[in-house]
Amino acid sequence: MEKKYILAVDQSTSGTKAILFHHGGERICRCSRDHTQYYPQPGWVEHDAEEIYQRTLDAIHDVLCESSISSDEIAGLALTNQRETVVVWDRETGRPVSHAVVWQCRRSAEICDRLKQDGLENTVRDKTGLVLSPYFSASKIQWILDHVKGARQKAEAGKLLFGTMDTWLVWNLTGGKVHATDYSNASRTQLFNIYDLCWDRELFHLFSIPECMAPEVRYSDEIFGYTDLNGMLDRKIPISGVLGDSHAALFGHNCFQKGMAKATYGTGSSVMMNIGAEPIRVGNGLVTSIAWGAFNKVEYALEGDVNFSADTIKWLAEDLELIEDPSMAGPLAASVPGTDGVFFVPAFAGLGAPYWDNGARAAITGMTRGTRKAHVVRAAEESIAYQIKDIVDQIRKESGMELKELRVDGGASRDNFLMQFQADMLDVPIVRNKISDLSAFGSALLAGLAWKVWDSVKDVEKLHASDAVFHSKITTERREALYCGWKAAIARIHT
Repeated sequence: MEKKYILAVDQSTSGTKAILFHHGGERICRCSRDHTQYYPQPGWVEHDAEEIYQRTLDAIHDVLCESSISSDEIAGLALTNQRETVVVWDRETGRPVSHAVVWQCRRSAEICDRLKQDGLENTVRDKTGLVLSPYFSASKIQWILDHVKGARQKAEAGKLLFGTMDTWLVWNLTGGKVHATDYSNASRTQLFNIYDLCWDRELFHLFSIPECMAPEVRYSDEIFGYTDLNGMLDRKIPISGVLGDSHAALFGHNCFQKGMAKATYGTGSSVMMNIGAEPIRVGNGLVTSIAWGAFNKVEYALEGDVNFSADTIKWLAEDLELIEDPSMAGPLAASVPGTDGVFFVPAFAGLGAPYWDNGARAAITGMTRGTRKAHVVRAAEESIAYQIKDIVDQIRKESGMELKELRVDGGASRDNFLMQFQADMLDVPIVRNKISDLSAFGSALLAGLAWKVWDSVKDVEKLHASDAVFHSKITTERREALYCGWKAAIARIHT
């Protein structure tokens, strides 16, 4: 029987999606399962890794039931994941020693501060391309080893393993037979030398992490292992197309040429530009990462990350209860001609790129007695676009490449008000992909190339389709005035 379908798993910050794609590029079926967010202390964010694995199986089960396809028709499983979130588990029992520490979590800030005080920030950056920050995995792993009873002793005895969510899921899906990650996820741990393309012994020493805990690093289009999905299938299928979510979205957007860029609007946001086969050493809040390892080569990307984008709108709905549902934000924002001088800086867990200020906290500035709910909601929507502009402007400057368009995806990219304001701020076309699940689609494309579902990248490029293009509608003077107001609001909280 012809293998016509690719099953893709997108394990994200808020939940896990299982999506079935046809070889023609169409999304056939999509099911999702949320998992619990734990906030044990201010600035701390945790996930239950075992719950995430179970929710992954649940989402896959839902897709298989709803689609009613035969396992013989599935070419294999593609996997993309939230990055930097890290799990430490027992090699023998397979049980985590603690909850997973999420990329948003700032509990390891003191570890990073000590390394900075010791003058090691440039050492870390020169090897990894990353800013020394609790955002990345290394300091999180050290924190777990230092604070979970008995963890360090077990780690030094070779009894513990670490991994980002891709590694954790592959380990479980293969019954503990495969402990591996891909180049894109490895490049975000702050333990991987992106120039020498290997785990770096000096970095493991700096973060006091035993090297034996690390997974094997593979190309994204390798077959990582085989799984019957915990008995759901009557045969084992290959696992490939393993990529961090932002990297998978870049691939899904077909950003295969230097200078092509995308922005993903999820819980946070990632702006990423393909810079080709040679890394660029950058500063000023940007990072250099490995875009993907595929076709026996590695390509690089410049990136800036926003900690809170769509999650800001979720906060308005669920915590402040200003709106009943996040989908109401765009229409309400459009109901007023402007924010009436209100600016919203969503630094709930510090500021990400290009500021990297862990001590900053969220603020709403410029309110008067005349400020209404619509002004605050519009300011929150606009804050997402301003943060993306911060990063895009810096990428333009550091790369020396001019941006012709920005390709966009993610749940919040469906918000027409936000996309129009983004075009207004960047003054380049905003091209929204027809497929909203670009991370899953990108990993499915790469896996499909590995399994010869498609013969070449040119075949994959034919599948790209946009559903809307947004062009700027404001004057240069108006754009500059609005952005100056945003910069003034940032200055109030940025130390």
